[in-house]
Amino acid sequence: MPIDPVRLNHAVLFVTDLDRALRFYTELFGMTVVIREPRADAAFLRLPRGGNHHDLGLFGIGPDAPPRRRGSVGLYHLAWQVDTIEELSAARQDLVAAGACTGESSHGATKSLYGVDPDGNEFEIMWMLPRADWGRYEHEAPVEALDLQAELGRWSGVRTAGALAQENPRTPAEEA
Repeated sequence: MPIDPVRLNHAVLFVTDLDRALRFYTELFGMTVVIREPRADAAFLRLPRGGNHHDLGLFGIGPDAPPRRRGSVGLYHLAWQVDTIEELSAARQDLVAAGACTGESSHGATKSLYGVDPDGNEFEIMWMLPRADWGRYEHEAPVEALDLQAELGRWSGVRTAGALAQENPRTPAEEA
């Protein structure tokens, strides 16, 4: 019988400088530090609308660690879903302002931005079309140029992760 997970709950990354990584993820993604474990030089962070105890773990391994090599065996990237195409557009501006944007593409059912953290860990910010509109993309994942202006015109106001976000609303403390 296969294991039957519901979703990926969290990811854990090794970083060279924990404080630098914390600044990056708290400032760019709005994550909050849930736990800081100094004995392990680790921290665990939660997304503002996430329902997880933590969404990302970071373990500092020091400045002498070899740099991450793109294309080597291991994790390629993490992908975070936003609720609206407007949020994806705003994310593009934030990634560019942070000097973290590395690309963008349309994969048919998903519209994606790509970035990199200070240690070279790659990530994707993506918005997914409504399930009823996947059409041929049900079984295709092309890599095409992303025309974000056209996507904004077509999908403005359409929420596709809303059920997830509504299941895990921000608490009053997180709103402050």
